[in-house]
Amino acid sequence: MSDPIAASSVAPQPDSTAQSLQGVTPVVWADADRAAQFAQWLAATSASHGLLPETLRLASADASFRRYLRVDDQQGGTRIIMDAPPDKENSEPFVKVQALLAQAGLNAPEVQAWDAPHGFMLLSDLGTQTVIEKLQPPDSQAAYQWYMQAVDILVDWQKASREGVLPVYDEAILRRELQLFPDWYIAQHRQVVLNDKQQAVLKNAFDAIVAQNLSVPRVFVHRDFMMRNLMVPAREGAPLGVLDFQDALYGPITYDIASLMRDAFITWEEDFVVDITIRYWDKARKAGLLGADSPSGFGADFGDFYRAVEWMGIQRHLKVAGIFARLTLRDGKPRYLADAPRFLHYIRSTASRYRELVPLMRLIHEVEGIEEQGGWMVGRG
Repeated sequence: MSDPIAASSVAPQPDSTAQSLQGVTPVVWADADRAAQFAQWLAATSASHGLLPETLRLASADASFRRYLRVDDQQGGTRIIMDAPPDKENSEPFVKVQALLAQAGLNAPEVQAWDAPHGFMLLSDLGTQTVIEKLQPPDSQAAYQWYMQAVDILVDWQKASREGVLPVYDEAILRRELQLFPDWYIAQHRQVVLNDKQQAVLKNAFDAIVAQNLSVPRVFVHRDFMMRNLMVPAREGAPLGVLDFQDALYGPITYDIASLMRDAFITWEEDFVVDITIRYWDKARKAGLLGADSPSGFGADFGDFYRAVEWMGIQRHLKVAGIFARLTLRDGKPRYLADAPRFLHYIRSTASRYRELVPLMRLIHEVEGIEEQGGWMVGRG
């Protein structure tokens, strides 16, 4: 999950090849050996690709150990350099998924050079503005066309799906993701020890969520398909750029539309969420991904499809709550938990609509210290 860059706390850059431009974030390195490896790679790559190494600066950082640098080239353009330490990040999935996105006709960064042993990669630059920056403050009328473009991209991505190409988003992965919520959000962040009854509630809810999400057909799943990972095109009429795709799997068709419309960083009114989801559903049926004419027959009724999307959304937000707590407590990135109230609201409001998940809603109320009083909920939120 990508994240706008924050000030780095690492040591000063020891090599003069990576200096900052005035007013931009400089590139610094925690490890002198890695800095030397990068300087050697940058010198060779600059010579072969026409880069201007003196213009190197920080572009953005990832929620992982991956970060991105920007550098000018001799043609007046810019390129992106991925810095992904191979002992912490495997870049092979990035390269593989990038090729799949390109084959599907999507606008993903082009891999122009890759030093696999050291984890340095030269990429084309898709621009500097994410779509979510166009949506602040939230205005559903202004957002409509952006979301329709995102829906078209999503359908094209799913139409390219083939079994046996990407790892399967299976039960083990679903359960491992859900476990992040009790392990990191409840136990570590809220410091709540669940009793036997509460643990049983959580187990029953997780069993139901996993069963539901395994029951829908599988397609290519981006796994972080949201407006923070879609780039505003540099020229009018060009397709949106797609980023942060390296964790893609072959899994539930409901996942990416749930991720798009139940964003961890921006909230929309339910009527807008339903409207865009209907537009996606209609396009997916016409593409043969859903409905009576699809191989699975799933999704012929929008009500059934929307229920499945909501249950997938609960899966995602339980996972995200755990990840954001882990980023704060383990990785020292507290800015993520500022969005916790948004996705906890998603979980609580969705769970309240389904009889099987009402006990989960009540458990979260207990963890959050929320009391229901005459229909009103009060607590720390």
